[in-house]
This record gives sequence, structure tokens and C-alpha cells, in this order.
Amino acid sequence: MSQTTPPTTTPPAPNPTVSPSRRTPGERPGDATRIDVAHTVTVPAAPAVVFALLADVERWPLIFPPTVHARFLEKAPEGGGPERLQLWATANGGVRTWTSRRLVEPMRQRISFEQDRPVAPIAAMGGEWIVRPMTGGGSEVVLTHTYAAVDDDAETLAWLEKAVDGNSRSELAALAEAARDAETGKEASFTFRDSLRIDGTFAAVHAFLDRAEHWVERLPHVARVKLTEHLPGVQILEMDTQTADGSSHTTRSVRVCTAPHSIHYKQLVTPALLRVHIGSWLLDEDENGGVTATAEHTVVLATDAIDRVLGPDATEEQARAFVREALGRNSSTTLRQAKAFVEGTSGA
Repeated sequence: MSQTTPPTTTPPAPNPTVSPSRRTPGERPGDATRIDVAHTVTVPAAPAVVFALLADVERWPLIFPPTVHARFLEKAPEGGGPERLQLWATANGGVRTWTSRRLVEPMRQRISFEQDRPVAPIAAMGGEWIVRPMTGGGSEVVLTHTYAAVDDDAETLAWLEKAVDGNSRSELAALAEAARDAETGKEASFTFRDSLRIDGTFAAVHAFLDRAEHWVERLPHVARVKLTEHLPGVQILEMDTQTADGSSHTTRSVRVCTAPHSIHYKQLVTPALLRVHIGSWLLDEDENGGVTATAEHTVVLATDAIDRVLGPDATEEQARAFVREALGRNSSTTLRQAKAFVEGTSGA
């Protein structure tokens, strides 16, 4: 922020509210009890702005803290309709993935959703996003959930209640902030990429990027790695990296590894200058039979931290350049080391 820019007052954080949950016994003997709950938040943006954010699932990792990665399996046409998607998200300290069906209704400003095949001990999970205009401007957003546990297991129901409540509050508060930024044109996200051609196979390059537990021996800027993988292809990666000035910092990310073409990740704890950091390792075959490996980063700047991190005269443009250089330097180093490793072991 430059000294010529007048100071701004950060609006108070939105405070989502929750209605008392309702329990409905199953209609037939043996049916699970259904739990219904609704969370509500007031958003300082027009309903169309809010609804557009909810419809664009692939941007959810930038908006919603729990969402790690999202992809459409079947996308609704522009006028709305049914669609299918897959989501990866954190919940109660763990990571879960599922596929859902949605019905997108722009005219009604509603999106209903339901998990395709709930995995035990979850018996059912669904709900609805409802966007309503408010008198005097802005929107009211209601997020409802209907869920059930196999055999009405009390422990599972308690876990679900905590996960649904925590994620709903987090998502609605983040939605309000993102909608306010979109309404005022102050969104501070940007994307950049670095690419390198590697004379090797998809499998070899993907294995180098996937097996990060070996990065301490293979990457000069990595000092420590802790990798856990409780679900196939879903990793939690914690590592200490060295910066250009010799200092060290710790990062913790969730990674979604889809062999042999991609790894998508989200940083769970970001440095002070970033509100959000997501990234991808993308592999494409080139015309000569090699692999073009691309490191892609998308970040949302914490604009209110620029003066604190870079000094009172620093501008947003300088912050973008700083982030671009810092993140690009490490990912480019990783690409170069992957190239040397793969081409060396392949005899190229």
C-alpha cells in the first residue's frame, strides 16, 4: 500500500448463524434418522454475484477454506440444470473426497446437492444453497444440510455435526468476503506458470513429483519432509524449505495426486502475505515424445498485510512481483531437479 492511498477500515467479519437442527426418524424400521440443519449469513453483494461464485465450483478452493480441489464431471449448461462434480475437502482435521450431483437453478437462485454414493459410516449427505435478495441491497445466503449415519451411530452423528457446523460457518464467512471483493472489484488473485521440457516418460516425471518423501535428498531448498497418505492419492505434505535469504519456513499442504498427468495442492497454512495459495503440477506430452512439466500457482494476496511484510511504501504490484519470484524460484528449482533426475536415470 502506498502512502498516498488513504487507509481503509476492514469491514467486520461476517458472523454466520445456525438454526436448531431437526431430527426426523426413518419412515421404515431400520431407516436412519435424518438430521436437518441450516446456516445463514448476510452478504454485502448482489444475489447474481453470490450465485456466480457458488456455481463456479472450480474456483471453490480459492473461496472456501475447507475445499482443496474441485472438478466437474458433468457441467450444467449456461442456463442451469443437473451436473456432477468431485470434491476434496478437509473436515475435522482429515481429508475426504466424494462425488455429488447438483441441480443448478439460476432463475430461482438455488443449487441443490447430494452425494452420489455416501461412504459408510455416512448414510446420506445433501442440502441446498439458497440466495435471497435483501431489502436495501445485499443478499441472504442459506446453506442447508440433510445427513444421516449408518445405524444412527452416535459417534458418527457427533462427527458429522461438528464437521457440518465447522465447514458451513467457514464457507459462509469466506463466501461473504469473496462476494464483497467481487462486488467492489477488489479481488487480489492472480495465476502464473513456469514450464520445462523433460526427456522422459509421464510415469517417471510424475513419480518424482508424487514421492515427495525423497525431496530432502533431491531438492536443495528442502530441509525436512513429513508425508502422510491415508487415502490413495491424497497426501498431507509438511516440509521445511530454505528461502533465498537463508531463513527457513514450514509449509503444510493437502495434495491430490492423479497419475500420470497432474498433482493439485492447497496450502493449509499460508505466509502472512497470502490469504490463499493453490497450485498444480501439470504434465503434457510434447510433439517429440517428451514431457512438458508445468508448475502453476494461483494465489490471493492478503492486501492488508503488504505494508507490514514489505514496508509502508510497498504497492500491490510490488507484492505480486515478490510472491511471483519467491514461489516461482522454488517450483522452477523442483522442475530442474526433476529433469536432471529423470534424464539421468533414463540414460538420456
